[in-house]
Amino acid sequence: MFSIISFLIILSVLVLVHELGHFWMGRKFGVKIEEFGLGYPPRALSKKIGETIYSLNWLPLGGFVKLLGENGEEEGKKLSKAELKRAFFTQKKRVRILILITGVVMNFLLGVVLFAAIYTKIGIPEEVDYLKVLRTAEGSPADIAGLKAGDKIIGIKDKDNVFQGDKKELTNRFIEVVNNKRGEEIRFVLDEGKEVIIVPRLKENTPEGQGALGVSITNVDLVQYPYWQRPFRGVWVGLKEAGAWGKDILMSLKMMIVRGIQGEAPKDVAGPIGIYQISKSVVEEGILTILQFVAILSINLAVLNLLPIPALDGGRLLFIAIETIFRKKVSQRIEQTIHLVGMVILLSLMALVTINDVRRLIG
Repeated sequence: MFSIISFLIILSVLVLVHELGHFWMGRKFGVKIEEFGLGYPPRALSKKIGETIYSLNWLPLGGFVKLLGENGEEEGKKLSKAELKRAFFTQKKRVRILILITGVVMNFLLGVVLFAAIYTKIGIPEEVDYLKVLRTAEGSPADIAGLKAGDKIIGIKDKDNVFQGDKKELTNRFIEVVNNKRGEEIRFVLDEGKEVIIVPRLKENTPEGQGALGVSITNVDLVQYPYWQRPFRGVWVGLKEAGAWGKDILMSLKMMIVRGIQGEAPKDVAGPIGIYQISKSVVEEGILTILQFVAILSINLAVLNLLPIPALDGGRLLFIAIETIFRKKVSQRIEQTIHLVGMVILLSLMALVTINDVRRLIG
């Protein structure tokens, strides 16, 4: 039950932030907000405050903001002159674009803020002038010598030049030196003045998937800046992290579309059940893992909503772009039909993905 509640809270936060963007921008430009709903109807609870109905609905997988006149001229025929001025479809293109895109921006900013909070807490990831040991393979030369995860290699005796110069090349230069000294003793200098002697394995004695030392290393570490500096540095790192995730998500979508065209069913796509399974394990890992998971989902939601798919924000933005190019609105009936078809397709895909989640769960 705790896992289900956690999953619903995570989903609600993502949707709430997105819809708050539409809500806030709509209010800013005087568009009437008829309803702000968490979840989808039928309604469980509702209360009208001012001119807006705030509702809690029985289907908890989403939410919505209902703008006056969002369905276009057909709905506008029933409105008074005063209401027409506050209807969505009568607003300038710039205003409609801002209202639609603010939900996406809010989700992206949520990802940035959460990543920034994580790095403010744990430190700022940066390239350093030493090598940090991530893990050692059991029975490997590094393991036998006593090298362990978390150790910092700051030099090689008689080969200190490896740790001077370009930090970006540090790992490659280190590997090159080790490979050139296979079968010979190498004295590694660790932090705090410790030293270890390791004999790298010859190529013929190196197991597949391992290196000469049997160790995973990186020259990126979490730098502990003064605490007052971390929020500012964290925002910058969070912005880069969010951008990187957005790029990765777009590339994954591209690969999924290509495979779909080739007739290959996507196997790694998760629906609500799949996301619930992931969230269940994430909750057990602690607050920082939860924040990272929410940040990634928020970036994912931003990217998906920006795609020119009917029924999503990107689909509505596409029609405004068409209106701008041809200087004429697309027939409202045609637009609504396309959005309806898009919604049916999206729901069908969600159903298929959910069935795939169930099969994977049973398997």
